Formats: sequence, C-alpha cells, structure tokens
Amino acid sequence: MYSGAGFSDWEIGDISIYIHNGTYHLFHLIIPNHDYIAHAISRDGLTWRRTKNAIFVGDPGEWDDDMLWTMHVFSKEERFFMYYTGLQREHKGVNSKIGLAMSDDLLSWTKVKHEGLPIEIRKGFYECIGDNPRGWLSFRDPFYFEHDGEAYILFCGRKNFGPLSRRGCVGLLKIEDKKYVLKECLIYPMVYDDVECPCVFELDGKFYIIGSIREDVKVRYWMSDRFIGQYITFHTDFLLPEGNYAARTVWDGDHLLLYNFFFTHGAIDSLRVLPPPKELSTDSAGRLVLKSFYRWEQMVTNRVLQKDFGTPVQVLKNSTSNFKHENGQWNCSSESGYEIFYFDQPSDNFIWEGKIKNLGLGKFGLVAHIDHDSNGYFISFDLIEGLILLRSWGYNPANSRQNFIYSTLQSNVCIVPPSGTIRFKLICYGNYIELSVDGEVKLTLMDYTWSGPGMGLYTAASSVILEESVIKTLPQVVNEYASQEVAQKNM
Repeated sequence: MYSGAGFSDWEIGDISIYIHNGTYHLFHLIIPNHDYIAHAISRDGLTWRRTKNAIFVGDPGEWDDDMLWTMHVFSKEERFFMYYTGLQREHKGVNSKIGLAMSDDLLSWTKVKHEGLPIEIRKGFYECIGDNPRGWLSFRDPFYFEHDGEAYILFCGRKNFGPLSRRGCVGLLKIEDKKYVLKECLIYPMVYDDVECPCVFELDGKFYIIGSIREDVKVRYWMSDRFIGQYITFHTDFLLPEGNYAARTVWDGDHLLLYNFFFTHGAIDSLRVLPPPKELSTDSAGRLVLKSFYRWEQMVTNRVLQKDFGTPVQVLKNSTSNFKHENGQWNCSSESGYEIFYFDQPSDNFIWEGKIKNLGLGKFGLVAHIDHDSNGYFISFDLIEGLILLRSWGYNPANSRQNFIYSTLQSNVCIVPPSGTIRFKLICYGNYIELSVDGEVKLTLMDYTWSGPGMGLYTAASSVILEESVIKTLPQVVNEYASQEVAQKNM
C-alpha cells in the first residue's frame, strides 16, 4: 500500500498507472497544494517507492501557474505522453485547461508548447466561460483513448442545460490533424454534479465508462455495444463501494487492473491510501465484476488447512453456544445471543478461504483482527436479503458515556444462492481488508482501528457450518518509506 504522506496523511490525489517493461508506474496529484505530479514505481503493483517527480506548476504568468489536476499517462510510437489539467492564478480556479507533457523514459518530462495547447473549453456542447452558472468550469481529468484508428480524449465536463446539480457528463474531444475538436458527450446521466476521472475500455466485446461520483464517494460505470453509442446502466451500477475514488484502469498482460485511492473515515481530509488493485471481468449479462489481484497467490508463504486451525475459543461464554467438529466441518452455533468462535491468526497478513452456510434465520459472519475482549472487525452476512456489512466494533476507553465503537465501514449487496452456501475469500494485508463472495470482490477498504491477534466466526441465534477452509499466509507489508532512493537504476 502507498499513501505518499509527508506533512499530512492525505497527500495522494487522483492517479494514473502505466506499466512498462514489468515496472508499474504510479503518477498522482499532491493534495492540497496541487503543485506537482508525483511519480512512484513498483515491481509487484503493491509496494511502491517514490522516484523523480514528473512535472511542476508553471512559472508565474504561465497557463498552469496555480495548480495541477488529474492526468493520464500513455505511450505512442515509443514515447510517453501525459495529458494533465492545469489552473492559472489569474483565473482563480474558474477556468481549467488541459495540457500535454512528453517523456522518453517516464522520468524526465517536458511540457509541450504548440498551437492548440493548452486546450480550452469553447462554446457549444458544454458549460464554458460566460456560461457556467455554478461559478467554476469542469473541463478536466483527461483520458486518452484510441479507437478504429482515431484518437480521442475523454474529460470531466458539464452540459449547458439541465438542473445545476445534475449537469455532470463525460465529455469528448477528437484529435483531428493536431487539432482538438469538441464533440457531443459520451454520456450524460442527468444525475450527478460531475463525473470525475472518467476512463473507457473495451472488455469482452463491450465498451465501459467508469467515473467517480462525489455525491456518495463511489465509482460507477456504464456499458455500450459501441464506443460512441448509447450507454446504459444497471440496477446496481457502482463498481467500487463507498470510500473508493478516482479509479483508473491499466492492462497488465491479460489482466485488466483497476486502481484507485481510498478515503479512510469517508472524509476528504482524512488519510488517503492507494490500496491493492482489483481485476475487471464481466458476467453473462455484461455487468462488470471485480476479482482479486492475481499476484496475491504468488505471494503466499504457507497454507494452513482447517483441520489445523485448532479448536476455537468461545469468547463470550454464551451458555447457549456450542461447537462441533466432525467430518471435516465446523458447526458453530448459539441458540440465543452472540458468540464469537475465536482462534489465533497464523499471520498478521493472510488470505482466508472457505465455504460457509447458515442453517437458521439468525445472524452470522466472520471476525478478523479481533482480541479476547471482542474488539475487532465483524463481517456480517445476510443471506436472506443479500447484504454484506463490515463493522468496526469494540470498546472505546476515551468516552465513558459512549464507551463503544460501532461503525459500519462499508456495505454491499450479493446474490443469495439457492443452497444458502457461499464461498468466501477474506484478505487482510496490513490495514487493507478485501472480501470476495463466490469469486466477486464485494468489500475493499483500508482501516487502522484494530490489530488483534485473532480471527474466527460469530453467531447470534444461528448455526453456521464452515468447511473446505484454508488460511494462506502472506509476507509482512513493506513500509513505503523503507527505501526512498531515486530508482533510476531499477527502471
């Protein structure tokens, strides 16, 4: 994981990922100053270290002398290019423009100056200077895309009609003879104030646009049969649950990866972290599906089978609870009230997989990083309504009048299988938590509250069967400041 933190814990902003010769390159904004675009590299896509910064704000009087906003890095004809958003002090943030920088090695960047750059919004399809009732323009967050031999730039824009809080759209520029020609937008949902950090990709014969939504701090998506066509949405149209933002895609061989940063505590000025990526796939209806990063399996150091977990401790000493171990199955139950079935984590960092089934109508779930006082993370499964919740739950010594912590960190829906049995995969890696249900990532977040040594299951008026379970241990997380030298020799 990576936060880029220095003076504050929330310095990482919008991102762009590029993979070259097996090295992952992360470019990101520096918040809140927006005065340069930082550059970090990784060999595995998980552990990052900073290298030479890419570009800085311009000198006084230049078009980008105030702030730099979202960028996109790509390659063409063996050179590297970066479209980026810039602001000028003279305009006091009202008029964002899009500029271009290029590089021969991804380390040293030169801003391009020729006719047509920077690109500025003009009258026509979108809000522009003289027609921006909100008081500031959205012409930003460029994303370069080629299709059928033509080159385009997607951007975060706003239509020039409709309710003021619902004008956000994904705008489109076409590059024709080195000129940037405004086209009608790709999507206008008529729902959101802005569709930030848009990107487009083709997968399994369909085109998908993803965008980040400030209203609920989620990443949403739209699908079409054609790049320039009618994009539709689904009944559950969010790709990443709350707290995840500014997502962008990158191809890693045959794997389409999705990267984003995460707001801890759901606050814009709280710790921001770049969590591990997820992979993108589709289902039979064309809906996007999140899968775990393929490199997790490459990192496994040991495997512990369910028969070697040891007998769990019943933490709450519930007199109606019971534990049975037979035929390779665990049966954890409580007739009334809660019980936590605790056993020691074989490692601080692990992948826990297995099949779980609830025989009753009561509550049940998993626990992780929990201690013997029942402080930790509780993952709740509701297989009647199809709901998953991750809660931070425990004792709060700082407040005697409210001496508990009880916070829902993230939620998602799931399909309820007719059998009532689900296959789960829980990844705990440092402060990162990821839960998959039947092969689909449903929860993905960072949290820094608990670090207990135990894991297990909980029940409440329910009987749970666990089987085919295994814990795969992972290596220790590398601190991002362990090695901060400029990494030119590793390029």
